[in-house]
Formats: sequence, C-alpha cells, structure tokens
Amino acid sequence: MQISENKVVTIHYTLTNVSGEVLDSSVGEEPLAYLHGAGNIVAGLEDALAEKTVGDKLDVTVAPEDGYGEKHDEMVQKVPVDNFDGVDNVEVGMQFMAQVPWGEQPVEVIKVEEDGITLDGNHPLAGETLQFAVEVIAVRDATEEEVEHGHVH
Repeated sequence: MQISENKVVTIHYTLTNVSGEVLDSSVGEEPLAYLHGAGNIVAGLEDALAEKTVGDKLDVTVAPEDGYGEKHDEMVQKVPVDNFDGVDNVEVGMQFMAQVPWGEQPVEVIKVEEDGITLDGNHPLAGETLQFAVEVIAVRDATEEEVEHGHVH
C-alpha cells in the first residue's frame, strides 16, 4: 500500500542537523505513527514520504521553510524580571508557556539580566536544515475517527 492522504504511516527515523549531530531518533524506541496529509509532521518530510511503501528507506533533507520555518527576530523579546514572580531561579534554557493574543506560545529563556529576561518564541529548530533517515514500517487506511480528528489514535 502506498503512502497517500488519510493513510496512517508508521516510520522509524533519525533526525540530524547539517553537522551530523543527532537531534532526535525513534530507533530503539517506538516508531512514529502519523496521519498522512494532516500536517502532523514537517511538510518537507511528509512530501518526501508520499507514494512510498513499507520497507522503503530514504534520506531526506528539509529546508527551513519546509521544516520549522525561518527564525523571526520579532519572536525574541526582553520582558521584565517581575513577569517571573514565583519562579525561584530563572536560567538560560528554561522553557515556559507565554500568554499571547492567539493563545499560549512556548518560549525559551536565552538571556537573564538584572533589567530583564530575553525570551525566544521561535521553534528550537527554526532556521535549521533538517536531515532525516527514514524507514517506512507500516501503512494502513485511517479510521473515520482518525481522519475526523486529524491524528492517529
């Protein structure tokens, strides 16, 4: 069965950056199952998997615009320290959920200074070229409920 819209696809993958550093992998863990065509994985990888079948192995390079997007300077913002009242020790690398006009946005602390804390709302992999080594493990028709909900159950 070929991978196409509304198929549940199960893959093993290893994600590396252009330097070859492993960023994430399902190898030795549970494989990843996603609903093809629902935007559950980055567009560049989903596009590359279209029409593949069980047993196919492929290496895919995904440009930032087809992955987690480009970095946006406006997503980096310095906020007052008192926004973190109740947090004992704010450190670089900590992640928080920030209230924004469209809901909540994950942000990462990138600088801590006496006069403010700088937060980055970009995805941690924004601006990165991603390299995936993928093996297709299974392909099946999605259930009506999975299609309706837009994800695998």
